[in-house]
Amino acid sequence: MGKKSIFALAVLVIVVALSQNAHCQELKTNPLWAKIDQFSSEVESKCIAWRRVFHQTPELSNREFRTAKKVAEHLLSLGLDVKTEVAHTGVVGVLRGKKNTPVVALRADMDALPVTEAVDLPFASKVRTTYEGKEVGVMHACGHDAHTAILMAVAEVLTKIKDELPGTVKFIFQPAEEGAPRGEEGGASLMARQGVLESPKPDAIFGLHVIPFPTGTIWYRSGKFMASSDTLRIVIKGSQTHAAYPWEGVDPIVIASQIILGLQTIVSRQTNLTLTPAVITIGSIQGGERGNIIPDRVEMVGTIRLFDQKIQREIHERIRKTVTMIAESGGAKAEIIIDPYSPIVFNDPGLTQKMISTLERVAGKGKLFTALQMTSSEDFAYYQEKIPGLFFTVGITPDGSTGAANHSPHFYVDERALIVGIRAMANLAVDYLASE
Repeated sequence: MGKKSIFALAVLVIVVALSQNAHCQELKTNPLWAKIDQFSSEVESKCIAWRRVFHQTPELSNREFRTAKKVAEHLLSLGLDVKTEVAHTGVVGVLRGKKNTPVVALRADMDALPVTEAVDLPFASKVRTTYEGKEVGVMHACGHDAHTAILMAVAEVLTKIKDELPGTVKFIFQPAEEGAPRGEEGGASLMARQGVLESPKPDAIFGLHVIPFPTGTIWYRSGKFMASSDTLRIVIKGSQTHAAYPWEGVDPIVIASQIILGLQTIVSRQTNLTLTPAVITIGSIQGGERGNIIPDRVEMVGTIRLFDQKIQREIHERIRKTVTMIAESGGAKAEIIIDPYSPIVFNDPGLTQKMISTLERVAGKGKLFTALQMTSSEDFAYYQEKIPGLFFTVGITPDGSTGAANHSPHFYVDERALIVGIRAMANLAVDYLASE
C-alpha cells in the first residue's frame, strides 16, 4: 500500500470515528429522554388501572375479545392507524412520527391461562370458563396483563412526542402466546403469516416479559435466550376391563406411568447436558372414569424444551422409540404427536449490543444483568426469524420476597415495576429510530 493510500485510509478512519463520536454524543443528550420520563410518570397510574382491569377479567388464548376491544379503543383515541382481528383477536396500531422510516415494532401478548388464582387481591380473577371440555379458572398467571398495559402506556407516551419521533412505531398486541386451543391456529406465527411485519415493515422488534426477579431489574442475553418448545401428545391404547381382573385387559394407566419414567431417562441418561439444557415434562394425564374400571386409553400432554436443533431431532427420535417400545412391551399401542410451538428466542447480537446502553440507562446503576439461558419459551421467536429482535425481562418481585414462578396460581406482580417496562420500551423505540 502506497503512502497516499495509507493517508487516505487514516483520514477515513478519523472521519468515521468523529462521526460515530458525534452520534454517540447526540444520543447522550437526547432531549426526548426527559420527556419520556415525564410522560411515563404521568401515565403510570393509568397503566396500573388498565393492568388491574385485565387481571380481573382475563381471557384465554384466541378469546381475548374484551381485552382487544379496550386496546383498540385506546389506540384509536390516540389517533393511531388501527387494525383489529389480526390472527383472530390481535390489534395493531401504527404511529407515524416526523419521518416514515425507519420503522420499529413493539409487541405485547394479551392471553391468560387456565389457572385458578390463589393470590389475595381486591382485583383477583374470579373468572371461570370451559377449556378443552373442562371447567377451569382463568388467571393472568404469566403477566400478560402487565405486558398489555405497559404497551398501551408506551403508545400514549410516544404519541405525545409524535412530532419529534424520528420514524414510525408499530404496536403489536398479540393473542394466543400461550398456544392456540386444540384445532385452532394463533399466536405470533399466525400474525406473521397474516402480514403483521409488513406495510410498514419494521426494521427491528422489541418485547419484554415480567419475571419473578427483584422489582425493576432488567435481564437480557445476546444470542440464544429462551428455549424452543414442542408440544408432546401421547395416546396409549389398551383394552378396557374390570379393575378386579387386570389380566383380562391391557392397563394403559400402568403403561403411561412407565412411559413417564422412561421419558425422564432420555434427559438424565441419554442426553449430554454439558452441551445444552433439555427438558421433557408431562403436564397433563387424562384416563378413566371410575376407580373400578381399567380404561381403554390414556392421553398425556407435555412439552419439550431445547436450545439445539441437532439434539432436538435426537430427542424426538428417542421419545418415539421409548414410548413405542414401552407400550408394546405391555401389550398396548402408542400414538405419538410432536408439534412445534416456538423456535428458540434468539436476540440479534448486533441489535442487542446497540441497545445495551439504553437498557443500562433505564434500569439504573446495578440493575441491568446478563441472564442465563431460560428453558421457558416465547413465540416472540417467530418475529425474530424474520427481522432482528431483542427480548428482555423485567423483575416484578419485591425485595426480600421469593416470587412464585410464572404459571403458578400464586404468581404476583409488583406494580412498581410497570413504569420500568414503560420507560424501557419507549426508550428502546426512540433510541433505535435515532440510531438508524
